[in-house]
Amino acid sequence: MNLLAIIRPDSWNWALLVHVGGAMILVGALLTAGTASMMMRRDATGTLAVFSYRMLLWVALPGLIIMRAGAAWIYDKEGYSGDNDPSWLGIGFLTADIGAFFLIVALVLGGFGLRRSRRGQGDGLLRAAGIIALVLLAAYVITVWAMAGKPD
Repeated sequence: MNLLAIIRPDSWNWALLVHVGGAMILVGALLTAGTASMMMRRDATGTLAVFSYRMLLWVALPGLIIMRAGAAWIYDKEGYSGDNDPSWLGIGFLTADIGAFFLIVALVLGGFGLRRSRRGQGDGLLRAAGIIALVLLAAYVITVWAMAGKPD
């Protein structure tokens, strides 16, 4: 038998659900915000710029917080101590922490860009926030691969 299934205790289900649910919210928000920011050139009213920024602020940021809280919860439930942790855990924590920094950078750039767009400027800052969202999306897709495939 080449495949061995590992069954988690039932007490871990909520922690894992919170982690995966937050990650799904985060990835969906990043995809939506990045796509909307790339389509801003076609929108003369500025509606897509506002929508893109609000997706980052109201959906992606809470999704990141929920995902990170769920990750810490399931990490504690599984009994890891930081010694000899699998590499996929390191990948997950690294992308979550660095991703949080870059999401905050995107929010600051987008906020300044949105404020300047009311004066007819700031499109570059809004587009930069969208590009950061798409780069984060790519990093999180790699992280999903690491979490699902557990290469170790």
